Amino acid sequence: MLTLPQAIVAATITMLATGLGGLPFVFVRRFPDEVARLGWAVAGGMMLSASVFNLIIPGVAEGGITPVAIGVLAGTAVFGLATTLISGHEHDERGLPVPGASVQGSARVALILGTMFIHSFPEGLAIGVAYGSGEAALAVLITIAISVHNIPEGVAVSLPLRAEGVSGWKCVGWAIFSSLPQPIAAIPAFLAVQAFRPVLSFAFGLAAGAMFFLVLSEMIPESRSSEGQRLTSALAAMVGFLALMVLQNVLVV
Repeated sequence: MLTLPQAIVAATITMLATGLGGLPFVFVRRFPDEVARLGWAVAGGMMLSASVFNLIIPGVAEGGITPVAIGVLAGTAVFGLATTLISGHEHDERGLPVPGASVQGSARVALILGTMFIHSFPEGLAIGVAYGSGEAALAVLITIAISVHNIPEGVAVSLPLRAEGVSGWKCVGWAIFSSLPQPIAAIPAFLAVQAFRPVLSFAFGLAAGAMFFLVLSEMIPESRSSEGQRLTSALAAMVGFLALMVLQNVLVV
């Protein structure tokens, strides 16, 4: 039986993994964009694999296609709404002051931090659902997939911060802060699934929908932002997808 403290620890691990993306900026001013984009693609493939094999398929087996489909739509809608609300402020010149950043860059940096902060909620939701289901293999796979995903996300947070003159260690701190919602969101998700077993299929769909939207709207486009990286991005995403699929079979066996 998986417990709430285990879910919180797992979500804390994924949160701290974001800080790994900021760690290179302690030593260098810039980080190769190609490497960061490759990380987005691999992590995106892993999250798609986890969504299909560890959320959607078990959810259908548990309660049928209808609650899973409704959950996928709900997860997509919630995440899409949050993204729309954030992007609506892209042209707002006001921003929260970020220690160490220039005045001109504060609005842009605050927008990036706010976007990543909101993006972290569905990831915490997925962790809470996975641990609340009691499936140890699922919980481990989701934790691995999100941790890997958070590393390039930490790079994405740290790049503009470092460019605005923020110190390397502060980049690490801000990167970790951007994933703070993960252990927070994991708690109610875990408790809801534990208390209301019938909602498990819907919860699986909700987490899958949120993760699918994140991968398709943010991670894959980010990984192939230049025309020359389309093939590399596709191959890297497939490597991530297949790697987690194989790992799932190893853990299940």
